[in-house]
Amino acid sequence: MDLRFTPEEAAFRDEVRTFCREKIPAEIRRKVSEGRGLGKDDIVAAQRILNARGWAVPHWPTEWGGQDWTPIQRYIYTEELFQAAVPLPQQFNCYMFGPVLATFGNQAQKERFLPRAANLDDWWCQGFSEPGAGSDLASLKTKAVRDGDHYVVDGQKTWTTLGQHADWIFCLVRTDFAAKKQRGISFLVIDMTSPGITVRPIITLEGRHEVNEVFFDSVRVPVENLVGEENRGWDYAKFLLANERTGIARIGLTKERIQRIKRLARAMPAGPGTMWDDADFRARVAEVEIELKALEITQMRVTAKQGRADSVEPDPASSLLKVRGSELQQAATELLLELAGPFGLAAPARDGQGRNDLPGGFDWVDAAAPSYFNNRKVSIYGGSNEIQHNVIAKGILGL
Repeated sequence: MDLRFTPEEAAFRDEVRTFCREKIPAEIRRKVSEGRGLGKDDIVAAQRILNARGWAVPHWPTEWGGQDWTPIQRYIYTEELFQAAVPLPQQFNCYMFGPVLATFGNQAQKERFLPRAANLDDWWCQGFSEPGAGSDLASLKTKAVRDGDHYVVDGQKTWTTLGQHADWIFCLVRTDFAAKKQRGISFLVIDMTSPGITVRPIITLEGRHEVNEVFFDSVRVPVENLVGEENRGWDYAKFLLANERTGIARIGLTKERIQRIKRLARAMPAGPGTMWDDADFRARVAEVEIELKALEITQMRVTAKQGRADSVEPDPASSLLKVRGSELQQAATELLLELAGPFGLAAPARDGQGRNDLPGGFDWVDAAAPSYFNNRKVSIYGGSNEIQHNVIAKGILGL
């Protein structure tokens, strides 16, 4: 495979790079680079800037705001956003719900939801995992019973990321209790202001309110909110999760972190020199870079294959990207934590702006530990790495 970009692709890369650095507010990019939590306003502002340029949902069909880009252009776009520390368009709107609705939804649903999702006029969250149905998602018990023109939904979802901001939730619910468990599931979209919905925060290890429990108590949902066919939700979920797992690799994000680690290590005092003078530390950085390059080649192959395929069947290689990509994200945050040293264990400033009691240029370190703890989750969500090993064994190795 020739990994060199054509002159046209290189020009496109420069266009995206310039736009990101000139149009996305520097303060937002600084928070992303340092691993600080973004507020809702930050995420909305960044996405609307991209959407005004026509770049919020380039992978969608062109009639709904997508761009007629090649797989390589889509790859370049995502990598440049990561490397410029620009927050990706909201994951649940743009990479999960949007593609499912564009592929399986009816015309009325597309017209109602897709433009608002692209501009983040509606904030979507994901209702998949339950207390007894995480890795074994098909064991979910949240039920939707048909009652005339409505479904009545009862049950609980957990680990609902940023559900405290959400206007809508897309849910997997059980609609046929007699069928094989994968075949009795439907895909519903539910207004979060519906009577009977309760959102309860879960505070994560690093002290942030990022995830939630969502409870449904006799919530009435119009039948028109069913996406696709009843009892076919498992097929739509597999399609969604394949997209999520490819995105979870976040190769560009890890690249940006590695470049930042190098800059910081050259400035961080250690003994008579700096951390970059430590040969063992440099070797660990190089190891992550080498692994990252190998994964990047794999992602480009998967991306090219997706661009040629006529089928919507998920590629099992997305599980490989998910596993190795999440491991490398964690490895990078471990290196950042090592750089921060004892300063990285201090509690971060409540305003998210960094502390002022550190040597000049080192106010980033108070985000090192929260970033490290937060990244423990990336090997779990989207289907735990242990489950993905089984997918790889069956779908790729034929075991």
